Amino acid sequence: MPDTPQTTYKRVMLKISGEALMGDQGFGLHPPTVQRIAREVQSVHDMGVEICMVIGGGNIFRGLQGSAQGMERTQADYMGMLATVMNALAMQTALEELGVHTRVISAIPMDQV
Repeated sequence: MPDTPQTTYKRVMLKISGEALMGDQGFGLHPPTVQRIAREVQSVHDMGVEICMVIGGGNIFRGLQGSAQGMERTQADYMGMLATVMNALAMQTALEELGVHTRVISAIPMDQV
């Protein structure tokens, strides 16, 4: 069995922007890009590092832009938070397919998700 590389940290927090999940598209999710990022996260996980991921939603919706265009700010922010949950679920799917156990946590109650 090969030796596991030594790591400096046991736990890390990784921020992934929504734009990173678009790949070379102008909007939305690019599944091959999501899968590539998931494989990179898996490689760190396999070294024994616990990973907390914070995922943005700017590839789907930006609350600040919605607000600037006349949308009520609170509702625009909620829409942005829903976009982050959508991205988190996409990343969860990619990681779970690789055998990495995950949990999506949100400030918005979503018991059914």
